[in-house]
Amino acid sequence: MAEKDYTDAIALLKADHRTVEELFDKFESAKAASRKQEIAQKICTELKIHTMIEEEIFYPAFRGKIEDDTLDEAYVEHDGAKVLVNDIEAGSAEEDFYDAKVKVLSEEIKHHVHEEEAQKEGMFAQCRKTDVDLVALRDQMLARKQEQMAQAKSGGLPLAKPSAVRLIPA
Repeated sequence: MAEKDYTDAIALLKADHRTVEELFDKFESAKAASRKQEIAQKICTELKIHTMIEEEIFYPAFRGKIEDDTLDEAYVEHDGAKVLVNDIEAGSAEEDFYDAKVKVLSEEIKHHVHEEEAQKEGMFAQCRKTDVDLVALRDQMLARKQEQMAQAKSGGLPLAKPSAVRLIPA
């Protein structure tokens, strides 16, 4: 990953949001199944790493400092995305429902991003009003993100593991 300058943890997360939005746009315009699969795999990798750094570092830093409901909903939204991410990664662009799964994932992510980035009452707005050091948090998150990117390149990431939603076996 090329070194980028992010002013703080929120800027890093917003940059991730823009990256995934661009990938979803590329998926929408792709025609060949192989190209769609390649883009979908990038989307899944980006989302797995993004949710990991949010859940391991960002969200815990704000527990008790912002509305608990906001954080709880974010974990549940992540879990819904994780189920689709794992299914998309295990599938093939030639399979039935593949494009639909990516489309629904895109819609879920757009909703989640809106919840985080909403100007006045969004998660990020709440976080900015706390005493948490967003620059130190950025450094921690960036280091973890770089570790995960290296793992993704060398051998792949494990399945995305839901943390708030129980998976009931079929």
